[in-house]
Amino acid sequence: MLTRRSALVTALPAALAVRAHAASGFDALVASVRAEAAAEGIRRDILDAAFAGVTPNAKVIEKDQKQVEFTMTWAQYRALVIGDKRISDGRAAVAQNRALLGSVENYFRVGCPVIAGIWGLESCFGVNTGNYKVVEALATLAWAGRRSAFFREELMAALRILNNGDITPPRMTGSYAGAMGQPQFMPSSFLRLAVDFDGDGRRDIWTSKADVLGSIANFLARSGWRAGETWGQPVYVSGAAVPAGRDVKRPVAEWARQGVAPASGKWAAPGDALSAVISPDGAGGETFMVFNNFAAIRRYNPSDFYAIAVGLIGDWVAT
Repeated sequence: MLTRRSALVTALPAALAVRAHAASGFDALVASVRAEAAAEGIRRDILDAAFAGVTPNAKVIEKDQKQVEFTMTWAQYRALVIGDKRISDGRAAVAQNRALLGSVENYFRVGCPVIAGIWGLESCFGVNTGNYKVVEALATLAWAGRRSAFFREELMAALRILNNGDITPPRMTGSYAGAMGQPQFMPSSFLRLAVDFDGDGRRDIWTSKADVLGSIANFLARSGWRAGETWGQPVYVSGAAVPAGRDVKRPVAEWARQGVAPASGKWAAPGDALSAVISPDGAGGETFMVFNNFAAIRRYNPSDFYAIAVGLIGDWVAT
């Protein structure tokens, strides 16, 4: 979702940086965070468990250092994240959880397809959730990174989650950047948006499918998702050049008069619905008409590629 994919720049090679941690202040950082957390009321036993054995993680630093600027085309991104296995696994996951997805949809008024699309893209329907210790990963990034203040705040949020009893330190695992569980929530997003949909008193986005799917739906509902509407649809463009981009919004009927036609043969929204036409790879590439709910998906991750992929995966596995 979100800022967790930000690049982190550091001048030291990872191995050298880790060996230099005592001199560069990692221990001081941990001590400072512990003091701040204790002053906030986080229990000492929680802090002891959370920071037990925590050291700078070389793999975390290496992964951040390997993030170089690279412009991936939509076609490349699509091939990377939408494959036959993801779709077949998604159809099986939706079939196995159809009743739960229906309950979540009814409660939050968010469609099953988009919930499934995010679940599938973020963690392959719960299979790939990351095995990094979140506290250690965030402490490493708060110490080594250009965005140290951001990751320190996320570290504090993680400690609040532990103090609340939603998860234990050994089970708080996620990506190298601290994104957690099946929805890959950053700790601050968890505190704001995770829900206890199964009613057991804990918000468990690691193993409780009810909490996972409910939390995704709550995120979208709080991001402006409109019930009963779709995110968008593939279209064809013919005739005169059509203005493209998320900020150029016109009624569906007006786009149709300018030569835009639904790839499926049927419009997914009424003629007066405001929409935009986007071609992520430019002229000659795939084109999509997107509606208001596209913006809700982008609040989960502010990327057109991501939002389109979520929409397509969801449509193919859950409709």
